[in-house]
Amino acid sequence: MRMGTTARVDTFARDNLPPRDQWPELRFDLPELQYSDRLNCATELLDKAVSGRFADRPAIHASLAGGRYVATYRQLLALANRIAHVLVDDLGLVPGNRVLLRSANNPMLAACFFAVWKAGGIVVPTMRLLRAGELRQVIDKARVDYAICDARLKEDMEAAAGPDLKRIMYFGDASPGSLEATLESKPARFSNVETASDDVAVIAFTSGTTGLPKAALHFHRNVMAMCDAWPRSILKPDQDDIFCGTPPLAFTYGLGVMLCVPMRFGASTVLVEKLTPAGLLQTIQDYGCTFSATVPTFYRQMAPLVADFDIASLRRAVSSGEALPDATRQMFREASGLELIDGIGSTEMMQTFISHAPERVRRGATGYVIPGYQAAVLDDDGKTCAPGVVGRLAVKGPSGCLYLADKRQTRYVQGGWNLTGDAYSMDEDGYFYFQGRTDDLIVSAGYNISGLEVESALLKHEAVAECAVVGAPDDERGQIANAFVVLKPGYPRGEAMAKALQDFVKSTIAPYKYPRRVEFVAALPRTETGKLQRFKLRPVGAGA
Repeated sequence: MRMGTTARVDTFARDNLPPRDQWPELRFDLPELQYSDRLNCATELLDKAVSGRFADRPAIHASLAGGRYVATYRQLLALANRIAHVLVDDLGLVPGNRVLLRSANNPMLAACFFAVWKAGGIVVPTMRLLRAGELRQVIDKARVDYAICDARLKEDMEAAAGPDLKRIMYFGDASPGSLEATLESKPARFSNVETASDDVAVIAFTSGTTGLPKAALHFHRNVMAMCDAWPRSILKPDQDDIFCGTPPLAFTYGLGVMLCVPMRFGASTVLVEKLTPAGLLQTIQDYGCTFSATVPTFYRQMAPLVADFDIASLRRAVSSGEALPDATRQMFREASGLELIDGIGSTEMMQTFISHAPERVRRGATGYVIPGYQAAVLDDDGKTCAPGVVGRLAVKGPSGCLYLADKRQTRYVQGGWNLTGDAYSMDEDGYFYFQGRTDDLIVSAGYNISGLEVESALLKHEAVAECAVVGAPDDERGQIANAFVVLKPGYPRGEAMAKALQDFVKSTIAPYKYPRRVEFVAALPRTETGKLQRFKLRPVGAGA
C-alpha cells in the first residue's frame, strides 16, 4: 500500500515511521473501512455533524463550577474553530507540528483535540498524573512543538518544558494570555487542512515494560476505524445515546469511547474530571446515560451500590482496561440486570479488536474477534495453536503498530501480525480466553505500570540497595505492584519504612504507579550470572 500525498509542512512524524518491511499487514475488509485518500477526522466527526442533521443536538455535557454545561455540536465546532485560529495565528503552528494536550476530561480538552486536527497538527495526549520527568520523555521523543495545558497542572508542565518546546498555553484561568482570553476575538469559522488519510493524527504513548516510553503513531483513518469497527458491530449506538465513564481522553480507548465514537453517531458524552464508583452511578442517574465505560474494579465496587441509584436508562456497560473476572461479571449482572461487555484492545492498535455482544457472552472468555479484524493464537514459531492451547495473541486489521523511531517495532510486529504481549487460548468456536501477560507489564485498575520504572524510582531512595517489582493478583484492582526490597545496612524494616518508600515513589513518578505492597527480603533470587529471576517472586498462577 502506497502512502498518500501528505499535507504536512513539518514531516517529522512521517519521516520517523518504521521501515515498510516492519509494518503489520493492514486490512480494510469492510465497506465502512474504505476511506478516501484525503481525510481529516475533525471534518468527519465534527464539521459533517454540523452540516448534517446534528448541529443543534447536544454533543458534550459537563458539570462545571458555574453549573451544568451543555455544548451542542454547533457550539463545539465554533469553539474548536476558534482554538484552531489561536494555534495558527498566535502560536504559529504549521501542519505536522506536534501539540501536547494535558488535562482531565472536560469540554475544553475535547475541543482542543478537534482544533489540532483541523489545523493539520498532531495531538500528543498525556495523562494528567504524569510527573515532570515523565512529561519530559514525551516531549523529547515526539519533538513536541506546542502544549495546551490545564492551568491546574502548570507546575509539572513548566518543570518539563525544555528549549525545544516553543510555547505553552494554559486554560482554566483568567490571565490575559490564557487560551480563553485569546480565543475570544477569533472567528467561529476555520478552513480545515485537507490532510491525507495516512497523515499522522495522534502520537499515543504507552509505558510498555521497560519504562522507556513507546510512541504509537496513528493516522486519521485509524481514528475513523476506531469508530467504525467495534462500535458498529458491538455497541450499536445511535443519536439518542449518552455516554459516560472513567477512561481519560489521553488513552486511545478513552479518546474513542468518550469522544470520537459518540460524535460519529450524533450521540453525546458526559465528561467528568474525576469519578468514584458512586459518582459514576450518580452521573448515569443525573444525565440518563445509556452507555457506561470503566474498568472491572469500578464495576465490582459499583455492584453493591446500584440499588441506591436509578440507572434504568443504562443499556450498555462496557468493561475494558484489564481482564474482567467472572465473579465481577456475575456481581454486576445480579445487581443491575446488565451483562457487561468485555473486550481487549491496545494503544498500538488504537481500538478494541476482541469483544462480544451482550447476548453472545461466554463465561470466562474475553469474546471473539470483531468484524474487520483477524486474530489468532500463535506459538513461539509463529504457527497457529490448536484449540485450548495457550500461546501469543496476534491481531491484524485496519490499524496496527507503528512505533515512532523505535527498535522495539520488530518485537510487536512479526510476520504481518501485531503481537499484543498477551497470552491467550482460543476454543473451537473462536472465543478467546485471557491467560496472563507474556511480559512484565502490570495492569492495575486499568492502568499500565512498568515494574522496571517503579524499580528505578525505588532505587533513588537512600535506603534501597536492591529491589524488584512484579504484579500480584488483587481482588479489587486485578493486579497491584508488589515491591521486594533489599535495604542497605542500618535501615530498619517495618511499616514506617514501607510507607516512606511508597510516598517517595508517589513523589517521583505518577502516583498510581506506587507499589501497594512492599516486602522486605534479605536477597533477590538471581541466576549464577546475576540475572534476576522475576518468576520466583510472582505468586503461582499470577501470570505468564
